[in-house]
Amino acid sequence: MTKIATWNVNSIRARLPNVEAWVREAQPDVLLLQETKTIEETFPKTTFEDLGYNMAIVGQKSYNGVAILSKSPIEDIRSELPGDPLDVEARYIEVVTGNVRVASVYVPNGQEVGSQKFEYKLRFLDRLYDHMKTLLTYDESLVVGGDYNIAPTDDDVHDPVGWEGKILCSDHERAAFRKILYLGLTDALKEFHVSSGIPKDQLYSWWNYKGRRWDQNEGLRIDHLLVSPQAADRLKDVQVDRLPRGEEKASDHTPVWCSLGE
Repeated sequence: MTKIATWNVNSIRARLPNVEAWVREAQPDVLLLQETKTIEETFPKTTFEDLGYNMAIVGQKSYNGVAILSKSPIEDIRSELPGDPLDVEARYIEVVTGNVRVASVYVPNGQEVGSQKFEYKLRFLDRLYDHMKTLLTYDESLVVGGDYNIAPTDDDVHDPVGWEGKILCSDHERAAFRKILYLGLTDALKEFHVSSGIPKDQLYSWWNYKGRRWDQNEGLRIDHLLVSPQAADRLKDVQVDRLPRGEEKASDHTPVWCSLGE
């Protein structure tokens, strides 16, 4: 069994005690991190090396940043999303580890619908679509996890009316997400729980720090694990681990993980 988790930690150095405690307890084989907010030189490598992890890191000072931690050797590292050589933001990393290809992606927030940052987000999603189309030709188990900054449907939002048309929930963002899925990828959490009976409000992965959103469970499901057909056939479990969000000095996101059979 291979356990793969994704987590936007909102600063790996600020959140290190929380992340270390969760890793010790949850024991993921692969951990996809986003918004590490540090360059590679100041990433807390020793902590995770002591826990038995290999690492691939794409860092950026104070902003963005992605990383992949794995208990297996890491090979075939890609440290940028193809399609725009001028884009220097640290938002994508991809490796082969064990018997799976994994990617950690941090899709731009977009700030406000119609803004320049929103247009950058849509271009980034177009590039992600093109690259996923290529990766799916490899005929291998693929898991692309991360903070997509998109709630795919109204079921993924605590207040669909209040969020209608706003950033994270706009028609353009949702269409771009569907386009990626239509390549043949599966939204693992949604697929696994489509008939599980778990209330949709137990599948949120992000709660704003403002306005006691966590206390009132007013969240969104914006962190996703998209899997290729080969990986989908191996899915044994997919869960949101809500416990880290309730800890002191928590990230505003919580881990989402899946288990793949051999």
